[in-house]
Amino acid sequence: MDKKKILIVDDDENIAELISLYLIKECFDTEIAGNGEEALVKFKDYKPHLVLLDIMLPGIDGYDVCREIRKNSNVPVIMLSAKGEVFDKVLGLKIGADDYMVKPFDSNELVARVQAILRRTEGTEASDASETKINEEVVSFEGLTVNLTSYSVLYNDMLIEMPPKELELLYFLASSPNQVFTREQLLDKIWGYDYVGDTRTVDVHVKRIREKIKDENNWSIATVWGIGYKFEVK
Repeated sequence: MDKKKILIVDDDENIAELISLYLIKECFDTEIAGNGEEALVKFKDYKPHLVLLDIMLPGIDGYDVCREIRKNSNVPVIMLSAKGEVFDKVLGLKIGADDYMVKPFDSNELVARVQAILRRTEGTEASDASETKINEEVVSFEGLTVNLTSYSVLYNDMLIEMPPKELELLYFLASSPNQVFTREQLLDKIWGYDYVGDTRTVDVHVKRIREKIKDENNWSIATVWGIGYKFEVK
């Protein structure tokens, strides 16, 4: 089995090397970039399965690197920031980051988050490699098909680009129509591993989903005020 490739983007060489050692120990392949420009070049050449991206970089900062990556790719991005730095979590999520961690972090937690995100994206590769798609995880409504096996969303006969977390959240809601979920439940179900983010994370992802797919006459992503969300089927 080929090793999963992780691009580490950090201008602190010692931290980058340390993260690389953690990941190599867990049988990942790694590449290091020390600034934003180098990160974008290596992203194209190295073709990583996941990017660990520091916010404060010389030249192009982490936010802009993430924006550039998201123009053409849904490769998962975990943003990193040092404790005490001004880090806008909501902005990071809005521009397409899948997760974030504050340095210094526990090496086991870092590896767990990397592994968890990669597990979620493996469905795409598995489905591409096999022509027989048995027991697909699919939910369909009028004008909308969400396929968790192939990580694809078809909306009014158009394929919609959607990062893994958004797709998983949409699938989870749509697979339990009319059931209300609190933001805390959604955080636990979609992000798991005792995610340390706050509930605004869910709101940001719902907003991004709503920007891509609009409510139809027969179904909608409904806000249940003071509680959370549901996929409402009429």
